[in-house]
Amino acid sequence: MATYLITGANRGIGYEYCRQLQERGETVIAACRTPSELLEALGVRIEAGVDITSDETVNNLVQRLGGLAIDVLINNAGILETTNLVNLDIESVRRQFEVNAIGPLRLTRALLPNLHPGSKVILMTSRMGSIDDNSSGGSYGYRMSKVALCMAGKSLTIDLQPRGIAVALLHPGLVSTRMTRFNSQGISAAEAVQGLIERIDAITLATTGSFWHANGQLLPW
Repeated sequence: MATYLITGANRGIGYEYCRQLQERGETVIAACRTPSELLEALGVRIEAGVDITSDETVNNLVQRLGGLAIDVLINNAGILETTNLVNLDIESVRRQFEVNAIGPLRLTRALLPNLHPGSKVILMTSRMGSIDDNSSGGSYGYRMSKVALCMAGKSLTIDLQPRGIAVALLHPGLVSTRMTRFNSQGISAAEAVQGLIERIDAITLATTGSFWHANGQLLPW
């Protein structure tokens, strides 16, 4: 049994991580701003009031956890806001950077005392954060923030490897959730998370720092 801490756990992929990990007998800590009824019904440990853009709430979480060892930290919380060149909203771009790129780095740094040799840090990114894969343009805030997250992941890989901590950047695929406006072409959160957990289980220090699709495909930077 391992201890997993998942951010953005109240719905979508985050909730599904909690459900599937609890189902297989893992210890789950669900961190979110406001818990949903579905999450509360799971019976996992919920740490509410956690906003990854806030030093205060992140530090409060660290204090509540005390010295609890975390085996897998899944930085899942994120936002998607549409910003194209014609209707460019700079505040939206900044907001997405705060949540998608800076937030996971803030939380990972704060929880370093809780991580140990053998722990894993997971950054939920997106194929839209691949520069090489960008063939459609647009989505400035989301794309740029996810590229920044990928770079943070690369640096974390280098800095955490001597501590025996592996890092992975994971793309869930196109998933039908509220974030994607329940895109009819997307797969279910359950299917996506099944693949994501397989990737997490397989990560070692030998493969740390890789950018994976949930289906096992290595993605370009």
